[in-house]
Amino acid sequence: MRNTEKYAGKRVLVVGMARSGVAAAQLLVKAGAKVVVNDNKTKEQLGDAVTPLESLPVEWALGRPAGELLDGIDALVISPGIPDTAGFVVEAKKRGVYVTGELEMAHQLSSGEMVAVTGTNGKTTTVSLLGEIFRNAGRVTHVVGNIGYPYSAAGLDSKNDDMFVCEVSSFQMETAETFHPRAAALLNITEDHLNRHGTMECYTATKMRMFAQQTAEDTAVFNADDPALEPLTGQVKSRVMLFSRKREVAEGAFVREGKLVTRWNGEEREVCGVEEIRIPGPHNLENALAAACVATAMGVPAPVIRHSLRTFAGVEHRIEFVRELEGVRYINDSKGTNVDSTIKAVQTMTQPTAIILGGYDKHCDFTPLIKEMLASPHIREAVLIGATADQIERTCRECGYDRLHRAATLEEAVDTCRALASEGWNVLLSPACASFDMFADYEARGRIFKEIVKALK
Repeated sequence: MRNTEKYAGKRVLVVGMARSGVAAAQLLVKAGAKVVVNDNKTKEQLGDAVTPLESLPVEWALGRPAGELLDGIDALVISPGIPDTAGFVVEAKKRGVYVTGELEMAHQLSSGEMVAVTGTNGKTTTVSLLGEIFRNAGRVTHVVGNIGYPYSAAGLDSKNDDMFVCEVSSFQMETAETFHPRAAALLNITEDHLNRHGTMECYTATKMRMFAQQTAEDTAVFNADDPALEPLTGQVKSRVMLFSRKREVAEGAFVREGKLVTRWNGEEREVCGVEEIRIPGPHNLENALAAACVATAMGVPAPVIRHSLRTFAGVEHRIEFVRELEGVRYINDSKGTNVDSTIKAVQTMTQPTAIILGGYDKHCDFTPLIKEMLASPHIREAVLIGATADQIERTCRECGYDRLHRAATLEEAVDTCRALASEGWNVLLSPACASFDMFADYEARGRIFKEIVKALK
């Protein structure tokens, strides 16, 4: 464990007792901190979530506002769901309390090497693929961060030669300070989370904090096919690799004559045929190219990357085949939580499709998605659910897409799609919205969709 001096013997308030907060408290106790744990919910409401802390010497302050607990606090650790503009966070900073997030704190206290991936879409698939690549290369590998497994949990027993593959969200980067990946990839930037960040400029600047501590010894990977990233490549101090599925690049990864090729340090390597990559769709080709860049920069041999691309089957809730019934394929893309992510799912469809759209409102414009649906020969019907159903219907009608249906629940939406679909069709859950209006998170939404589909007779 490194850098314990910031926390050893200090009184540290951890706010938010979801997975990352509980893991943060465990890691801080190990670092010698006097930990106070807090959440708006009571211990009874949190239930089993806080069981791992019951044997530890923590001070319990549950069911109370965090602002009441700042007296005598040396450091404050906040969960990603808490913005750095929250009243108690601002007050803590005024008092001179050191404020950080779980991801930053875990990086400070954990041993091992780290690579990182951010972007509006594709993060989870890319970090999961990189986890496979590094494991296949013989490294003890932890896939952590926004993917749902806290960096702190893996950091509890990490060793110097361990590899961390970190999925980074813009929320987590708000408190980044010493966060320093050896190689880091920015996959894309499209409109998302504007309800928190306000503007695209702020959202982009927050994403770019991932590269802030890199040096000329490190590597920054960018998508050469995303015009929004072009002006950002000059803002980093590290070596730049590019990836593209449309053209050759000077250093990075690209497609030539149906082959995935890497070019780095003057050496060109043919990794595998594009058709050999197991995960489907053009967006997953981009994810594979990004992963090939990061792995190449970290010295992974081409045969290991090749084997991993041929065998990696993808992640749960991302264009995940659930079952085929009466000739209709049911596909779970609950991780389609924004417009661009669902556009990529639409582009992957090669059969007539009924799509389920709608959910929690993140103040996004659905026009690009509706235009993609109109351009696709495959999106035949759309069933709308959730808080954004009215907005999506309005945008659909303005754009000229009128094959619309409404459902009050996800179960009703599945039933409606089943009635609309016939043999050879897909039923696709890809909501283009977050889930919080109806479900705890996108994972819960995806699990319930799969349960509904598997129960169909």
